Amino acid sequence: MSKVFTPGQKYDPIPFPDRQDYSDAEMIERSAAFAASIKKRHSTREFADTPIPSKVIENCIKAAGTAPSGANHQPWHFCVVRNPQIKTKIREAAEEEEKAFYGGRAAEEWLDALAPLGTDTEKPFLETAPYLIVIFAERYGVLEDGKTFKNYYVNESTGIATGFLINALHDAGLATLTHTPNPMKFLNEVCERPSNEKAFLILVVGRPSEDAVIPRKSQIKKDISEVASFL
Repeated sequence: MSKVFTPGQKYDPIPFPDRQDYSDAEMIERSAAFAASIKKRHSTREFADTPIPSKVIENCIKAAGTAPSGANHQPWHFCVVRNPQIKTKIREAAEEEEKAFYGGRAAEEWLDALAPLGTDTEKPFLETAPYLIVIFAERYGVLEDGKTFKNYYVNESTGIATGFLINALHDAGLATLTHTPNPMKFLNEVCERPSNEKAFLILVVGRPSEDAVIPRKSQIKKDISEVASFL
């Protein structure tokens, strides 16, 4: 039950905590170092089954939980799946949806766009990787007395938190893959999540296997001149 929303609660500011007063030179150095580090993040579909300490996952989820959100309602839930039987259920259900997708549900233009990435109906990584983090977006919140309340910017907030999580996992030395079978309603049942939540995506987490590959196309990134403008 959520405690982030209390009806009638008033604005109660506190001094800005954890201030970081870096010089211009330090900011340039730190930002360049981060850009260089995050450039080494790659999505892969080949994972090793090497165990990962659960504390690593916990710490990264704590980092994700600091993300900004609409009205600070934090409308997300991270379901960490490590049970082999549950991972098998997720793979089987996801592959059924993927067979329908590739078998006629998807438009040819979409399939053409996916072709250079090498995707298909087989999803062995859903069983091989030590962790699947199924991320749910909370459509509305529930108070301790059972009453509901509205959440705001749910997809935007959950997307930002997911970005925080991916960055944290990369910083810890792990590889990730975002997987979005469509539709994903089966995940509520498999993960035993309530009806006020909707599956946002599956984040596959682990170490890349020794023979892991990535699509060549994934290394083509737009230049800053194409993605940013400075007015």
